[in-house]
Amino acid sequence: MREPAAPELSPPSGGVAAASVDAPLVAAIGLSKRFPLGSGRRAPVLHAVDAVDLALRRGESVGLVGESGCGKSTLSRLLARLLDPSDGTITFEGRDIGTIPARAFATSGTRGKIQLVFQDATDSLDPRQTARQAIAEPLLRLGIAGDVDERVRRVADEVGLPPELLGRWPHQLSGGQRARVGIARALAPEPSLLILDEPTAALDVSVQAVVLQLLARLRRERGLTYLFVSHDLNVVRLLCDRVVVMYLGRVVEEGPAAQVFDAPGHPYTRALVSAIPGSGRAPVPLPGEVRSPIDPDPAACRFHGRCPDGDAACAKAMPRLRPVPGSVPLHRVACLKMPG
Repeated sequence: MREPAAPELSPPSGGVAAASVDAPLVAAIGLSKRFPLGSGRRAPVLHAVDAVDLALRRGESVGLVGESGCGKSTLSRLLARLLDPSDGTITFEGRDIGTIPARAFATSGTRGKIQLVFQDATDSLDPRQTARQAIAEPLLRLGIAGDVDERVRRVADEVGLPPELLGRWPHQLSGGQRARVGIARALAPEPSLLILDEPTAALDVSVQAVVLQLLARLRRERGLTYLFVSHDLNVVRLLCDRVVVMYLGRVVEEGPAAQVFDAPGHPYTRALVSAIPGSGRAPVPLPGEVRSPIDPDPAACRFHGRCPDGDAACAKAMPRLRPVPGSVPLHRVACLKMPG
């Protein structure tokens, strides 16, 4: 079965203002994750995520971007409670879930409300399960009451997966069909938050557009909240209301997508945006190499050494996120060289 023709994508129409102004659906404060690289008190430590504050409002789609190794996937797994944080708090629907061990959270009543869609559906689907079994699995594991077969049929129809494909094994499905199974499996428990970790990276370009259109429709119809982790800034601009930019475990810029892409405030974000194909911007070269996340200097900007605007002061102070002068609300940048 061939995938349908790719419809044209358009940017989100609502933006942050369209999301609820109530308390965030999920919020992280001072969230950190460190991985010891050995035993003993003096063993080196990898700082994957470092003192991150992040809030997601109901109904909004937030893009999480940055180069490989910046901490995007670790942060998403912390929020999904697949990893235990080293420091900080995580609240979901006003409840502190950061103190619940990841193993215990897997069977908690909140597990079904936070679901993930993984990068490669081929790897995330069990080859010993049919599409029907894969979609039903979270319902059975979480003990969700009701007619499982009926819910599987309903959610499969919602993502455009024909009934005749539900009995097939993953290797019998196309890449786009496997992606739909992964999305259907995440939707089956009726989540409020979907964490999408590069969900279209393994797909052909034409199929990517179809899946992205599907995700945009599901968000509108279900009122879902998305955390969209991606390297593809064009996709983020189309699908997301707000953008969070990470560099070496820290958030260096956040704000409405249109503002961040049109007037990036951090030198690193300017470099990312300039590298978008067809952006029309002159490339922003970054000198030097990415610094190691192992035992980083706590008193230095993580971008120091690569920043074209940096100087000696940047080696002596860690910048904090602060509002960009003259910009729109909620646009914040962590840079010592920002005016004001």
